Amino acid sequence: MAKWGQGDPRWIVEERADATNVNNWHWTERDATSWSKSKLREVLVGLAVEGEAGRCEISELKQVEGEASCSSRKGKLIFFYEWNLRLSWRGTVKESGEKHKGSVEIPNLSEENEVDDTEINVSKKKGEGDVLKELMRTEGTTKVREALRDYLKALKTEFTLGMILPTKAAVAQELAADRELTGNTMQDSVSPQSLDIVGVKIPTVKILMREIFNSPADELYSIFTTKELVQKFSKCPAVIEAEKGGKLQMFDGCVSGEYAELVPNQRIVLKWRCRSWPDEHYAMVALNFKDLAAQTELQLECKGVPISNEESTRQCWKQQYFEEIRILLQQSQNNME
Repeated sequence: MAKWGQGDPRWIVEERADATNVNNWHWTERDATSWSKSKLREVLVGLAVEGEAGRCEISELKQVEGEASCSSRKGKLIFFYEWNLRLSWRGTVKESGEKHKGSVEIPNLSEENEVDDTEINVSKKKGEGDVLKELMRTEGTTKVREALRDYLKALKTEFTLGMILPTKAAVAQELAADRELTGNTMQDSVSPQSLDIVGVKIPTVKILMREIFNSPADELYSIFTTKELVQKFSKCPAVIEAEKGGKLQMFDGCVSGEYAELVPNQRIVLKWRCRSWPDEHYAMVALNFKDLAAQTELQLECKGVPISNEESTRQCWKQQYFEEIRILLQQSQNNME
């Protein structure tokens, strides 16, 4: 039995101010099924390959059966996933312009097999167009495997945000390392880490980022405040109440919060958190829009990120927000042309 004052690593209150699973000793489990279905659709649908024979594209995730979960015990993450997937593809023969359709079946994507060893079967509806089937069987299969790797990478990083909580020793090491950093120039215009204690009093850092978008400020501002546009770039249902105190929920509930301040086309301040963070802990996110004629510089300040989630949070903004918004803007421009 854990005993107070005798250094037992299982004693929660002695070791952690937020009284949460000290040293990650206890078994915790999180269902990743719903999140995985959205992520698999995100990484697979729209995947395209092109060659001398023509062009093919994954048009739909027709079937996604299975489940996924992540557990932690004694500071280690344990993943379980088992999926039976069926994709639809469509293609156009380069010389004739003929259009054909087919399927891609992945009967057993699981942790028991490496992605390179996972069975992927390509088929095509009756008729000509075997050149497209061959294109999908070779280059298409390669692209599908890359997408599956992206899903597994996100499962092990993005989905697990906060599951391994910082221990007393780890926090001490982070603080010592932070004090030794001088004159550090970060990529993506991130400032040197600044330590803050907010929310449930856990060590946090501040992230600064700057991004340039080929869009006027009012259009970019709308993408963060209009439900339909948020759902387009996030590829998930969303709750967007763009007014002071209004709710925010995205990525199947993985991100939530509320709008704290809105200055049209200039500034948005959010009370923002990832579902995997300690309960009731929020970061404060400020988005400043600087109009540069046909372009906009977006300046992000995310203050109060748990120190153990710094890199995954930065990647969330980089990949799930900024890169997807760029794709949405490009699609909008193509439609106008």
